[in-house]
Amino acid sequence: MTTILTAQNIAKTYNHRDGIVYALKDISFSINKGDFVSITGPSGSGKTTLLLALSGLIRPSSGEILFENQSLDHISDKKLAEFRKKHVGFVMQNFSLIPYMTAIQNVMIPLGLKGNTSLEQKALSSSVLELVGLDNRKNHYPRELSAGQQQRVAIARALVNKPTIIFADEPTGNLDPSLSNEILEFLQKINKEQNITIMMVTHSPQAANFGNVKINLIEGRIAN
Repeated sequence: MTTILTAQNIAKTYNHRDGIVYALKDISFSINKGDFVSITGPSGSGKTTLLLALSGLIRPSSGEILFENQSLDHISDKKLAEFRKKHVGFVMQNFSLIPYMTAIQNVMIPLGLKGNTSLEQKALSSSVLELVGLDNRKNHYPRELSAGQQQRVAIARALVNKPTIIFADEPTGNLDPSLSNEILEFLQKINKEQNITIMMVTHSPQAANFGNVKINLIEGRIAN
């Protein structure tokens, strides 16, 4: 197995008027390529903070994060942005779709940031929308799609850059149980068929069971 992501004694602190807040404390683990990781824990345990740190959206206060044995902590903000653009896909709880753009236009957004031509953007976006079963809805706006369809558009947008790893923050949080299962099964399919590593924050025990690796946080620490 190839190690893809390693956290070494990472901590994250914030200054608050009442004193220092310790969001993460001495977090260490390694993830292999192709793992499906579920991150669980009570509200305020540091789940989303951990996801943001691992994906390069925030920097830890101490410790080190290694992606494919390369440190993310001593590179410039520009190189960190390049890392996210090349290797990372995001799926959020609220879908984060732009309401005045169609499904295909939403999926095309990351490709525009990479400088693909308009024709390349449309072709690649159409192919991933077909992969998630929404090729016939590509010209629909988010308001014209169900919640489950909107989340599948968000997954297509995360996939379009062919990421190494997808970070999902409560991807089923706004969905009913049947739709939740549909989205989780689709993420599992992507994970297995395309060997894309997935790190998913969830409060749902059902969703957590989809992970082959489970990380449980309590008060910013990994619980034994």
